[in-house]
Amino acid sequence: MEVAVEDLSSLRKALTITLPEDFVAPRLETAYNKLKRKVSLKGFRKGKVPRKVLERTYGDQVKAEVADELVQETYFDALAEVKIEAVVHPDIRTFDYTDEGGFSYVAEVEVKPEFELGEYKGLTIEHPPVEVTDEEVEEALMITRREMAPLKSHDAKEAADGDLVIIDFQGFHDGKPMHNVAGDEYPVDIGSGRNGKEFEEAMIGLKKGEETTREISFPADFPNQVMAGKTIKFEITVKDVKERLLPELDDEFAKDVSSEYATLDDLRAGLREKLQKEKEETADGDIMDKIMQKLIDSHDFELPARLIAYEINQHVEEIENNLQNQGLTLESAGMNREQLAEHFRETAERRVKGDFILKKIAEVEEIKIANDDIEAGYERIAKQYNMQVSEVKQYFQSRNELLPFMNELLSEKVLKFLRAEAKVVPPAADDTDEAQAGTESGESAS
Repeated sequence: MEVAVEDLSSLRKALTITLPEDFVAPRLETAYNKLKRKVSLKGFRKGKVPRKVLERTYGDQVKAEVADELVQETYFDALAEVKIEAVVHPDIRTFDYTDEGGFSYVAEVEVKPEFELGEYKGLTIEHPPVEVTDEEVEEALMITRREMAPLKSHDAKEAADGDLVIIDFQGFHDGKPMHNVAGDEYPVDIGSGRNGKEFEEAMIGLKKGEETTREISFPADFPNQVMAGKTIKFEITVKDVKERLLPELDDEFAKDVSSEYATLDDLRAGLREKLQKEKEETADGDIMDKIMQKLIDSHDFELPARLIAYEINQHVEEIENNLQNQGLTLESAGMNREQLAEHFRETAERRVKGDFILKKIAEVEEIKIANDDIEAGYERIAKQYNMQVSEVKQYFQSRNELLPFMNELLSEKVLKFLRAEAKVVPPAADDTDEAQAGTESGESAS
């Protein structure tokens, strides 16, 4: 195998890969022998068609199939031979069978950008101290009380905040019924936020047995992409209105929540501890996001265009798959592929740039993924999706699934390293706050 490299740009190279006749001929022979056993041509018995005849009839097809096999079989070896690390699948521009019986093809590839690492250890990150207020504890207590409350159906009661309304509904947009924006015996928990503030508030005042319509405008950032940014008319039939019978807040209530609590104060302490842990985890995530943003802002280098396009396509395909599961297409959901691609461009560029920076840090700091990291990753996914660890491992047997997973684990490990090295300080007071503080101090002194 001969490999010639041409630099097309700082990030793009063309590899001309030439395979000799003694490598190509056996593969063509195997392909024609396989074809011979399957085809029947007039005037020849099955399995007895001469190769010359097969070449005249099926030559182009066989050569195309063998060409694909040759590329797949030799491409990665060619990269290794010239010590090139491609960052995305190749663009096979041309291929041809040579007069000498060999085969050559041109693969255009994009490579990692070369750049110098800037400051990355000991970054100063502003983040407010983590603290749980008494008000937050009381709010968590009210949520727990709500969740523990039994429900009582009412025939005449108007639905109010805190009630559970059971409805049949159908959504319409531009006069047409919306597929999957419909439901029977659908529970709407008013005030919970699970169905969106707009939808839940539209249930207030409804009674059991009532048939009505509600027109609801959803914000552009509404989580359900099918409904986001649209004004939808809902035809609603109220099947039931259930009132929550809130229990008294006392020691007995605390015991009902969990046997680990003997008093209401014990419950409050437990809720405070849970909130503290949740806030610390959220703060860690926020701090690592800020570290990542600092790294992205402080490094400037060219990004591989095809890798950006690949990343954008991954985002768009995820939306397409989600819609397909609902029986929808981008068009029927009022979306446009080109607009979505442009919407995700900045996100894709940030992700690709950040990934290169983290990998460079991993190289410099010799941070690697160990078996323990992989096992912990498997266990985390199993817990998240309520699966057996063995099931998770089975899913990641494919190289196409395992490599992105390991890349994610490496990024997490580097970010944890950077988090441990970072200096976290409270946000600096702005001039307005300082001036106000000075004024209040002066007033107090006078």
